Amino acid sequence: MADPRHNAEVDWAREALREARPTVFWLEGVHGEPGRAALARSTRADLVVVGGGFTGLWAALQALEDDPGLMVVVLEAGRVATGASGRNGGFCDASLTHGLANGIAHWPDEIEPLTRLGAANLDAIEATVAHHRIDAGFRRAAETSVATEPWQLADLAEGLIEHRAHGDRVELLDAHAMRARVDSPTYLGGLVRHNDMALVDPARLAAGLARAVEQLGGTIHEQSAVREISTGNRSLTVRTKSAAIEAERVVWATNAYPGPLRGPRRSIIPVYDHVLVTEPLASGQLASIGWADNDGLSDAANQFHYYRRTDDDRILWGGYDATYHYGSGIAVEHEQSDEIHGRLAGHFFDTFPQLEGVRFSHRWAGVIATTTRFTAAWGKDFDGRLSWIGGYTGLGVGASRFGARVALDLVFGRDTEVVHLGMVQRRPFPFPPEPLRWTGVQLTRRAIQKADRRQGRRGPWLRLLDRFGVGFDS
Repeated sequence: MADPRHNAEVDWAREALREARPTVFWLEGVHGEPGRAALARSTRADLVVVGGGFTGLWAALQALEDDPGLMVVVLEAGRVATGASGRNGGFCDASLTHGLANGIAHWPDEIEPLTRLGAANLDAIEATVAHHRIDAGFRRAAETSVATEPWQLADLAEGLIEHRAHGDRVELLDAHAMRARVDSPTYLGGLVRHNDMALVDPARLAAGLARAVEQLGGTIHEQSAVREISTGNRSLTVRTKSAAIEAERVVWATNAYPGPLRGPRRSIIPVYDHVLVTEPLASGQLASIGWADNDGLSDAANQFHYYRRTDDDRILWGGYDATYHYGSGIAVEHEQSDEIHGRLAGHFFDTFPQLEGVRFSHRWAGVIATTTRFTAAWGKDFDGRLSWIGGYTGLGVGASRFGARVALDLVFGRDTEVVHLGMVQRRPFPFPPEPLRWTGVQLTRRAIQKADRRQGRRGPWLRLLDRFGVGFDS
């Protein structure tokens, strides 16, 4: 017999989504502003940055800070932040390694400098926001990982030990203390990290970085997709539909969007992550869940949700399903899914049943670039005159600044600490070509789902991937 309570929750979710706009909450404000002109005439530059998301904007800004006389041009295929940079949850994490545990697993001998560099990177983002007076709601916040199944409590306790060993301020909460912090009947405990995360409006941050680039003398062209890069005796030629730029150096910063560049295609694949945002909550609704400290939250499952409050007291709720489309497909039609958005809405009301009646105002999906080790990959081409970077696997809001710093050091031939890191020098294990790529991703997704159903126990396929240090995540 069907569970009537389950049917009621399905009805809540369906009704809550009925009037949700298929648009990105963050982008509505900034894309109401006038756009920038496309590249209309051929010119030259010292540095061309391809991509107007976080990586490209950080690359342009830091290049101009390094050398104020540099001629820097940014080429963006759509509008600034129209891709992953404007579609994420607005969590700005200090981790450069997709979390401490993943960093220890892949680079145990470098985890100390990687942790130090990550903390310094987050500090630098905060300082840049203040210096350029970027109004992006940037604020330091705790991040809390919650256990919703008994087996996850052991993972949180292990995380407590690891984080304390590396100098993080963390505390472990039992069910009562966790529910006093944020109230959900699903919570069995939580691990709170106090020192290495901030929340931000990502689209406003990108818009502010773009203005800072222009104030320092850089030029940004939107609607200027790069179709070809060719080499001459002493320069590279970067061609769009209507014009070309002769450049001494190029930083390729398109993340999940490979374009004509072949280098990133084996290391990076695009996956779609889905997000919902509620209408603003009334004071009584907020009181019913607590959340006074306004943490960023995620749950501790392999397939996890991330969620946070916005400045106007909405709840952003995303994650869980990471979907890959055959042939590394990227298309507008992948941005909406009644099935996945409906599942997310149901999970929301499972977590906060006291919010029955709340509606969702926005629904969307965005492309995340992932690698088999869940962290960024770098490379060089055209005899070192071009560097590329991508594959942050969901933590690019913060790690993109560091990624851009490394890409600049590589393309300018600088002998710095960061270019010698193993994470930079060694590429991740490549994804196989199709159809093996599709098959491998689907096998891994099913194995992850099964592990969550089996109290976190990893089956033969996941254990094999662990042995080789590879995987699939968002």
